[in-house]
Amino acid sequence: MPFWLATGPLVLASKSSVRRALLAAAGIAIEVRPAEIEERAIETKAAAAGPSAVAAVLARAKASAVAAQLPGRLVLGADQTLALGAQRFSKPANQAAAAAQLRALRGKPHALHSALAVARDGRVVFEHTDMARLTMRAFSDEFLQEYLDAAGETVTASVGGYQLEGLGIQLFERIEGDYFTILGLPLLPLLEFLRRERLLAE
Repeated sequence: MPFWLATGPLVLASKSSVRRALLAAAGIAIEVRPAEIEERAIETKAAAAGPSAVAAVLARAKASAVAAQLPGRLVLGADQTLALGAQRFSKPANQAAAAAQLRALRGKPHALHSALAVARDGRVVFEHTDMARLTMRAFSDEFLQEYLDAAGETVTASVGGYQLEGLGIQLFERIEGDYFTILGLPLLPLLEFLRRERLLAE
């Protein structure tokens, strides 16, 4: 029996290979249509509201922008922010930026805020935000360089400069929160919504 019951796939308004893999592994048919929005401008405008609100605003903007172009289709937008106290981080632009970011995070707890929004015809019909707290261990500069060399360009693919499902796990001593939230998509609330909409098998 197929798990996905809709006639067409769920549209994912994101370039994230991790989110795409999570949805596919959960049995959801997906079509990728990355949103063309000015993320940095939206972030700047919403920054005063806090990291959780920034993630939510970006998720809504992505979902709504793509849904407006695809009448009748269900579109999923998602985003994630990282906060170290009052300081907020974005995806590092290169390895040097990733190194500086990881030095700032080591030995300290930080928070990952992950948000999702589902839209149809430009209107948000479901949204959810969650937070996880992660504590990096006090690794040496030598270990950091070994990690950067081994991880390569993947350090620029996520907001923290690490991927917990890969070598990034080596950086941590404590993790509190939902695994899917850490990966950037609070999956269980999304699945519950899709079941309520009779788009997933119950």
